[in-house]
Amino acid sequence: MTDLPDWLTAKLPPAARHAGLAIASLGDAKTFERGGFALTSPAFKGGDELDPCFTAKEEDAVAPPLEWTAPPPGSQELIVIVEDASSDSAEPACHWLVWGLAGQRGKLLEGEVPPRAGKNAVGNSEWLLPDPPVGETRHYVFQIFATDLPLTIMPGANREEVMAAIKGFVTGCAVLYAPFTGVEADDGFIDDPEFD
Repeated sequence: MTDLPDWLTAKLPPAARHAGLAIASLGDAKTFERGGFALTSPAFKGGDELDPCFTAKEEDAVAPPLEWTAPPPGSQELIVIVEDASSDSAEPACHWLVWGLAGQRGKLLEGEVPPRAGKNAVGNSEWLLPDPPVGETRHYVFQIFATDLPLTIMPGANREEVMAAIKGFVTGCAVLYAPFTGVEADDGFIDDPEFD
């Protein structure tokens, strides 16, 4: 699926260009990376493979850390939506839905519980651990939105409710992309000579 606006196409590789990405309908050329607004992670650079410690392939896996620069002036709140752009459906599978973040430069630490979280693709309010089959690469798009008003929706809202609440109020947006190729799950076995 490659029906994305030009301003977004240049930032995502072909395999991650899902027309249903939240940013494709909520952002535009004016708000995208406005004023240098950017989303990064200390755990991976854009385009780098996600570490298995953020996926279902490792026990005790958690959400990756994220950092963002100051959003455009007048921003009141920040929202993070992470989607699997490899989805075959019209809407990419939502892996994380977070809001209630102050409209300023900030970060979410590795495994940190965000202020407010909504339902992911399987209906819970946690980081949905990427779990592609062994050898299959899937493409995850981390999206951040700044809005000029605070959200009044309650925790547990779904993707559609959050998108409806912020549509038309976005002051800035940015993306961060990371693929992940399925590997054998970590079975927790430790190669210890004492057990030989």
